[in-house]
Order: sequence, then C-alpha cells, then structure tokens
Amino acid sequence: MATSRHGLSMAASVWHSLRLGRRLLIPPHPELESTSMDIQTATEQLRAKVGTDCGLGAVLKFDCGADGAVVIDATKVPNTLSNDPSLVADCTVALGVETLGDLLSGELEPTTGFMMGRFKVSGDMSVALKLQRIV
Repeated sequence: MATSRHGLSMAASVWHSLRLGRRLLIPPHPELESTSMDIQTATEQLRAKVGTDCGLGAVLKFDCGADGAVVIDATKVPNTLSNDPSLVADCTVALGVETLGDLLSGELEPTTGFMMGRFKVSGDMSVALKLQRIV
C-alpha cells in the first residue's frame, strides 16, 4: 500500500488534506481532457445521433453565436440537419460550442446544463424537454 511522507495511506492523506481545506493538485487524466469542439464536428455527431427519425417532431436550433448553428428539422422523415442560422425554429438553444460538445459527449446532462445556466432556451419549451432524446 502506498503511503504519504507522514506514514498515512494515500486515501487517508487525501481525506486529511481535504478536511484541512487544502487544494489537491491532481494532474488531469489524458483521456478525460476535453477536446476542442467545432461546429462541423458537432453537426456530424448530431447527424449520427439524430438518424432518420429522432421522434422530435419539431425544428430545433442549437445557436452557438459566432461559431455557427446546427438546425435539426425533425418535422419530416428523414430528419435533416443544416448549418443555416437564418432558419426559423420551434425552439432555440443558445449555447457555446464547447457546451454543445459537452452535451454530445454525455459529460453534461441537458437538465443540469439548463439549471446551471450553461445554455438558454427560447421558443417552445416542450421541444427543449425532448432534448434528452437527441443528446
């Protein structure tokens, strides 16, 4: 069993440090580091998740500001995706492209992201509630 310089087990040492309010400097695991997301990558990942019929029954826009937008038209089968920000949507989710990447990777749950203020929803809230089906 690994021990610290004070003879404590590593788990006890971590617990003791946290109890004393010390910050732990733990290097990030390479597999857990977030990768850079761009609008094209997000579009391709969404295209794979949406498939031909996601069951949304509406037009949903992910508006990433200056980075662009991804619009899912699920009013007809097969569903279509576009990067045209001028398309009118039933529901618009305004977020950063990195937040969209976190949603798509499963690192961020839609409900949690909304409650934390990581994105804003405008339009038909019932469409936003179906977001779980897509991401």
